[in-house]
Amino acid sequence: MRFGPPVAFVRRPDGHNIAYQVLGDADLDLVLLVGYATHLGLLWENRDLAQFLRGLASFSRLIVMDRLGNGLSDRGPSGQTFEEDTDDVRLVLDTVGSERTAFFGAHLGGRMALLFAATYPERTRAVVTFAAHPASLRDEDFPWGSSQEQHEALLESIRHGPPDPVASMTRLTPGVAADPSFLEWWRMFYLSAVTPPEAYDFVALLGKVDIRRFLGAVRVPTLLLHRTTDPWIDVHTSRYMAERIPGARLVELPGDDHLPFLGDQDSVVALTQEFLTGTLPVPDPDRVLATVLFTDVVDSTRLATQLGDRRWHRTLETHNEVVRANLARFRGREVKTTGDGFLATFDGPARAIRAAHAIRAELAEYGLQVRAGLHTGECELLGDDIGGIAVHIAARVLARAGPGELLCSRTVKDLVAGAGFVFIDRGRHRLKGVPDQWQLYAVQLAER
Repeated sequence: MRFGPPVAFVRRPDGHNIAYQVLGDADLDLVLLVGYATHLGLLWENRDLAQFLRGLASFSRLIVMDRLGNGLSDRGPSGQTFEEDTDDVRLVLDTVGSERTAFFGAHLGGRMALLFAATYPERTRAVVTFAAHPASLRDEDFPWGSSQEQHEALLESIRHGPPDPVASMTRLTPGVAADPSFLEWWRMFYLSAVTPPEAYDFVALLGKVDIRRFLGAVRVPTLLLHRTTDPWIDVHTSRYMAERIPGARLVELPGDDHLPFLGDQDSVVALTQEFLTGTLPVPDPDRVLATVLFTDVVDSTRLATQLGDRRWHRTLETHNEVVRANLARFRGREVKTTGDGFLATFDGPARAIRAAHAIRAELAEYGLQVRAGLHTGECELLGDDIGGIAVHIAARVLARAGPGELLCSRTVKDLVAGAGFVFIDRGRHRLKGVPDQWQLYAVQLAER
């Protein structure tokens, strides 16, 4: 029996508990994110995994956590989205007093780490990924993912009960196929970490998240590690990311083990330590990934004429109070007012949608009809203002919105898969001053 550090819990605003552990006391904070089931109580039962964790903790204060629905965190099918996972990471970091951290993200954990770095560059020191991939589903530009048919077949197999953990591990890392003690631990670990409904939620929701278009927004030091003959995630996925993340360094390691703690883990730990503890430039972030929201009052000129200056001024004051209250409620940042509307940013698209919906619904009680346009992308930080193509796209999306409509880009839709929204296809449009055609969607809250 091997024991790790004590397990602690932090309560989310919705009352759910997230389990986490902290190991080591170095000045560098390092968060480990993995893209498969976790169980903090059983991580330490495997000698190889315990050695890997202690190796990372030898040069860092290592922070490990069970995502909601996994391990020692509150259980049950969660419908947990990437945005909510990111919120939980921030909550744990705030709880342990980490203002600026590095990430080691394996598999889907690499995708989350890169998205966190693009969204919160001021809180991210650096990112190391291992066998990561920016998208799970293949298309013409990304032929290394699963087909839609394969994705649906996997979901169908999970729906009928837990997949054979030994068979999956044999494919993940062929080198352990002949080690019965490891396979026995893995069977216990996997079946304890996640139930079939939780596994189904994980694959159904997170597997559809595609961050390819955001790779250029990752502007922190980034190291991509990948074993060249990995049978689970093709090394071309890391090569693809290395070409698109500014300044990223790619190191291809020999071997076919998909998990970083198997095979030559010493090289993985050494490369990570060298990268994270060297002298790294720390520029002030001038770009950030954000969801941009534009709103305006429908037919405001007619209303102003009809009400007269004094009543219109009071109406605008009420409008502004309602918008600002909901920006505060959903953690939005007011950038500026636009006469009869607002420009605001959010660190998550689901919050932006809910804020826009709440603004529209509340102002309707005052007889004001509001429309909104949303897009997620990289924004330039210009003092208290923002700029960049993402702002232009959000403004053009607003211009296409009908009276009382919340209209968003395909980018927003793809990021909030499973978050409880209904999207109505509004077709492909050319947006003034923006290259290419853009798929737009009206978005509504799902009925409960």
